[in-house]
Amino acid sequence: MPAAAARARARRWAHVDPARRGLVLAWVGFTLTFALARLVTGVIKIGDQDTGDVVVGGVHLHHYLWGIAIVVAVAIYGLVDRSARTRSVMGAALGVGVALIVDEIALLVTLEDVYWTSEGWSSVAVAVIIIGVVGSALVATRSGRQDD
Repeated sequence: MPAAAARARARRWAHVDPARRGLVLAWVGFTLTFALARLVTGVIKIGDQDTGDVVVGGVHLHHYLWGIAIVVAVAIYGLVDRSARTRSVMGAALGVGVALIVDEIALLVTLEDVYWTSEGWSSVAVAVIIIGVVGSALVATRSGRQDD
């Protein structure tokens, strides 16, 4: 059955307009990265010995910094290469970068580490809104051939 499921996914992917694949992958990358970021930070919070914060010179590097670096890299690369394959890769990378930034939007707004406080839930709210609105827009505006 796994082979049949893989073929079905490949068939669905073939129906996505190549010009929209980057957008779809940005949405998927955002959704998965946001969930993974919350999971990893939760594991760090409960004190798993094998997982920890990234600290350089005694300074904790929040993951929004990695998100900004990824978004800047996507922007620069987008000025150089605009092929369909590159748009797909850049779309996925953009989704990852934006998710890392949005996950800490409450910190960026308040300039305090409020990740696990009630104020920190605004980051979750923003992410859920983005996931819902963008996902709905992708479905509502989808194009391409449809199999009966």
